[in-house]
Formats: sequence, structure tokens, C-alpha cells
Amino acid sequence: MGIFGIFNSKKKESLDQGLAKTKESVFTKISRAIIGKSKVDDEVLDNLEEILISSDVGVETTLKIIERIEKRVSADKYMGTSELNSMLKEEITSLLEENNSKDIADFDLPVSDNPYVIMVVGVNGVGKTTTIGKLAYNFKAAGKKVILGAADTFRAAAIDQLQIWADRVQVPLVKQGMGADPASVAFDALSSAKAQGADVVIIDTAGRLHNKVNLMNELSKIKSVMKKVVPDAPHEVLLILDGSTGQNAFEQAKQFTKATEVTALALTKLDGTAKGGVVIGISDQFKIPVKYIGIGEKMDDLQIFNRKEFVESLFS
Repeated sequence: MGIFGIFNSKKKESLDQGLAKTKESVFTKISRAIIGKSKVDDEVLDNLEEILISSDVGVETTLKIIERIEKRVSADKYMGTSELNSMLKEEITSLLEENNSKDIADFDLPVSDNPYVIMVVGVNGVGKTTTIGKLAYNFKAAGKKVILGAADTFRAAAIDQLQIWADRVQVPLVKQGMGADPASVAFDALSSAKAQGADVVIIDTAGRLHNKVNLMNELSKIKSVMKKVVPDAPHEVLLILDGSTGQNAFEQAKQFTKATEVTALALTKLDGTAKGGVVIGISDQFKIPVKYIGIGEKMDDLQIFNRKEFVESLFS
């Protein structure tokens, strides 16, 4: 097995382990739902609906999946319960493929004279700082020059935590004191990144959802100030969501997509929860690509989301 084969095998193993709780929960329940049943009937479909909703796939997305399976069952009157898993797998894969997301293979970036700017948004406690640290690690491992910007100046702890990650990954952090103007920090970070010929700059921002108007104004100001340095910045607005919070993650996605234009999602803490179905529901409901998933504590446990690999692992 070559080096890429070993890498892919390890990646798959991490993904399988990270989704273990969701798999165990969903498949134990599905097995119970079809016990003693030879074909897919209304009762099996009702049970399946309940299982998907309890796995935080979300009501609307669950109803879509059930409707598609119902169509297939009515077209083939003798559809057996043994085929239910493969049907589910096909319909979930197809649902994820209909969303406007393209699978990317690695931590690569478009070729440009300017640094690639990622503005990170999300409430405190969802794993935002950890995800930024892991992103920095992975981009650096891919040979990129990375700079971080501590524009969450609302909490001193946010700046300190980001400094710990910057030291750990050994990348520069541009920061000012607590209470400094976040847009000013972002401006400095981009200016520094440009001067140093950095490939990517990752800007942390405050996530204060209780005052959406202020959040909206702050994010708009950060964006417009960054454009003075890199005219097409930010290239990506990455929303971090805690996958273990299930429906709460849906609510946060709703609030942040109203406050700013979110272009990509990262779902964290999937290894500690049976609510991994939230990835399917959020991807379907918001039509924003899930770009990264967090499936463990290690630096390389932040994986690029691949729809097919995710569904394969879920049903393996």
C-alpha cells in the first residue's frame, strides 16, 4: 500500500470511529424497527421517520427522504426490509449531491497573488478556536503559509486561546488588546499577510447572537475594511456549528445566515454524539456546503467533508 493508500485508510478509520455513536444509535433502532417484518410497509416507514428525526436529520429533510422511499416502495410492491439500508444510503447520497456543494480533495487553495481570506463565524463554545487551530495546522501541513487574526476582541479569553493554538501550530497571530476594534485587527492581519506573502489568513470573529443587529453591523464592517487590503476578501465565510447540539445547530445556522452571507459550514464534535444526522439536515435545509467535519481531538481529526465517504461510513 502506497503512502496515499495508508493516508486514506487512516482517514476512513478516523471517520468510522468519529461517526460510531450515530451509526450505533441509528442502526440499532432501524434493526428493531424491521424485526419480524419481511417488507417495507407503513409501520416500518413511520418508525423510520421517527428514527431519522430523533437522529436530528430534521423534520423537513426526513419527510423528503421518507417520500422518496415511499415512491420506490410503491413502484416495487415487494420491496423487502433487507433493502431498506441500501435505499436509505442511496437517497441520502442523492440528497447531499443535489445541494450546491462540490467535494474538495484536500487543503488546497485557488492560485492568487493575494492571500486567501477565511472569515470564521459562530457562537462561543462550538469549537470555533479549536477549528481555526486545526485549519491552520492542516493548511500548514499542505505547505501553505498561514496567518491568524484575533478579531474576536469581545473576550480576552478568545485572544488567549487563539494565541495558544498559534504557538502550538507555530503560525503568526495578529492581535490587539481586548475591546479593540475587530475591523482594525482584520485590517492589520490582512496587511501583514500580504506583506509576508502568506497563502491564507484566517480571521476569528465574535459570535454574539443575542444582539443580531450589532453582529450584522460588525461583520459588515470587518468585510468592508478587509476589502481595502484584498479587494475580493473574504473568499470564504465559514460558520462553525457544534454537531452535538442537534436542533440548536439548525437555529444558529438560521440566525447566522440572516446576519451575514455564509458560504461554507464546519460541523464539530461529531465523535461525541449520536446526532450526526444533523450534517444531512443542515446541508439540505440551508443549501450551504458542509466543508469540514470535526470527528475527534487530534489535529488531523478535522476532515474535509466528502459526501460519499460520509454516507459510506454511516452505512458501513
